Amino acid sequence: MSQHDRELERRARDLYLRASRDVDPAVAGRLRAARRAALARPAGSPVRRLMLPAGAFAVLALATLMVWQPGVTPSAPPAARQAADTDPSDLPPDADIADPALYKDLQFYSWLAYNDTPSSSRK
Repeated sequence: MSQHDRELERRARDLYLRASRDVDPAVAGRLRAARRAALARPAGSPVRRLMLPAGAFAVLALATLMVWQPGVTPSAPPAARQAADTDPSDLPPDADIADPALYKDLQFYSWLAYNDTPSSSRK
């Protein structure tokens, strides 16, 4: 702590002590009454006291639901779980489980998807 900080602290303490000695008796009485009232109040309402355990339980339940996924067996490899969860016609297969030969002619598949229109629109 520097000399300037010590001097500032000493002056602030002296000013506080002088001001506390010169407090009006009526103001001092009101301050004492407010202090007694604040100390007499309970620490918190019953609802507030239950918030911490309830919040902790909610966090624990959320974490449990995020980790535990019903219907998924932990022994199945991730690729098998994905193949079982999705319909093959919905999405193209992942590169990890697909045949590499499928990715050889991507331009052809793009052309096929672009030209795959219903026969009613072809006239």
